[in-house]
Amino acid sequence: MKLNNTKYGAQLKKSKFSRYFAGLLLLASMSSCVNMKKSTYFHETSNSTYLNSNIEDLEPILHPNDLLSISVSSVNPEAAEIFNTSNTVATQSSTVSGALTQASGYLIDQEGFIRFPILGRIMASGKTKKVLREEITTALETEKLLIDPIVDVRYLNFKVSVLGEVKNPSVLTIPNEKVSLLEALGLAGDITIYGNKQTVALIREEGGVKKVRRIDLTSNEIFSSPYYHLKSNDIIYVAPTKSKVAESSLIKQWIPVVLSAISLAIITIVNFK
Repeated sequence: MKLNNTKYGAQLKKSKFSRYFAGLLLLASMSSCVNMKKSTYFHETSNSTYLNSNIEDLEPILHPNDLLSISVSSVNPEAAEIFNTSNTVATQSSTVSGALTQASGYLIDQEGFIRFPILGRIMASGKTKKVLREEITTALETEKLLIDPIVDVRYLNFKVSVLGEVKNPSVLTIPNEKVSLLEALGLAGDITIYGNKQTVALIREEGGVKKVRRIDLTSNEIFSSPYYHLKSNDIIYVAPTKSKVAESSLIKQWIPVVLSAISLAIITIVNFK
């Protein structure tokens, strides 16, 4: 009878241990699942199609301090030559590869004007490149300065900043004036394992006011977001995860303890010699 009780007790302990071990495995798998969702991009995405029909117009509004390249051509190249000489000093900027480049063009002053050959001061701030291009073309035709002029306006300092928990925080100059949030993160070396993909902050000036938008990159809604495509001077900030903050705080707490222990060990060794 005693042997049976002992055997039963051993089986009970084994059963309890099995349930305990299974519970630990379940918790571990759930934790792993949660962590995986937080660390991967748009994990909810399936085979779907996302249309950009609701995304706002990507044509940016010009502002003071924007640097523009304005080129003019016509059937008479010699007559158009005078309009292809910019009147601003060269400026330096960094490209997406990190190299420094120089560019000269028409700088929009603090009052919103550019100084264009013969036509003089032209208001540029508050307009799109398309509107400015059409106004310069109309002025050249109205003043009978050129026949069938073709005007092209481009940004020379279209830039976005990527900061925080990315591999290479940097200010990126975008030559083709079009970049998505994911492309910008890729150019900055991608978000590190300590970056919080669920609350990526996008800082953008809208109507003269800087606004912060929180974006969840683990959700597939990013593809239909009006902030998927970036505008000039946008700032992206990737905050660290709570684990990174906790780890950093723990290290700071233990550094004095470790240094004290090392000092004590050195003193003890010296005294015993």
